[in-house]
Amino acid sequence: MLILSRKPGDAIVIDGGIRVVVLACDGRGVRIGIEAPGTVGIVREEIVVSIADENRRAATAAAGHLRPRLAKTGQGQGSQVSALEQTG
Repeated sequence: MLILSRKPGDAIVIDGGIRVVVLACDGRGVRIGIEAPGTVGIVREEIVVSIADENRRAATAAAGHLRPRLAKTGQGQGSQVSALEQTG
């Protein structure tokens, strides 16, 4: 991690195309502005974490719903018969 001291109005440039500017500093935090090409996605970390958590919950719920079906078809219990072979 690179740690820098910057004052309002100061900027850093990342990879030649992303510019991060310190807009203001106060007792509550730092306001920054980010200029980047349209092809670069910029997302707050808490949003990324929230999406990843929701995806894990959805995958767990889906796996829980699949287990009973797999048991009924004989899959998931060592059977080598594919679902296509069972229906066809």
